[in-house]
Amino acid sequence: MAEISNEGGGKQKGGKVKQKKISVFVDFTPMVDMNMLLITFFMLCTSLSKPQTMEIVMPTNKENIEEQDMSQVKESLAFTLLLDGDDKVYYFNGKPDYKNYNSLHDLSYNANAENSIRNTLTDRNREAIEKINELKLKKLNLEIADTVFTREASEIRNGKNTPTVIIKATDAATYKNLIDALDEMQICNIGKYVIDKIGVGDEFLIENKKTNGEHGLKYNIPK
Repeated sequence: MAEISNEGGGKQKGGKVKQKKISVFVDFTPMVDMNMLLITFFMLCTSLSKPQTMEIVMPTNKENIEEQDMSQVKESLAFTLLLDGDDKVYYFNGKPDYKNYNSLHDLSYNANAENSIRNTLTDRNREAIEKINELKLKKLNLEIADTVFTREASEIRNGKNTPTVIIKATDAATYKNLIDALDEMQICNIGKYVIDKIGVGDEFLIENKKTNGEHGLKYNIPK
């Protein structure tokens, strides 16, 4: 509360009128209570930011796993990314052809490049991406709730005809390369992807791809 007090007044010697002095005192004590109420209100009504998590499916090491429990991947939907040093990245579709190093294709982490990971995966997952974009529009127009959007988007990403991406990295690849590849999975709405160990055959393809076959095959074809 504010209080105003008048001091002085009256006449001085010589007939002059003494000027009144006004002092203002503002009591901020009620403001403390109001601030505490506001802080309590925002603490109770505001939701804290949730940590962003990324689900990664790792291959199993169990040898006695039953066939019906295995994650079967159609050859036509399999897409393997091979991460190498110097920001090199390659891919092949379906099963690898170790007799033909040209079956390994170059890719780029640069999203603006024509042969970027993003453009390549977007082409293969275009149908799912279009459906998810439609869901996003419905969510934006408040036609569906967040829970419905999350559930239906997950079903679309994991549909039968969506690609399955297998990510393998050589010892020369960096953690940044792996994180960049995982980011593209989220951007391209890839619901099925795994991180697997790179095999001898995969390294064979990479080495022969680098030499461009100028001197023939560098290593024996793995069995």
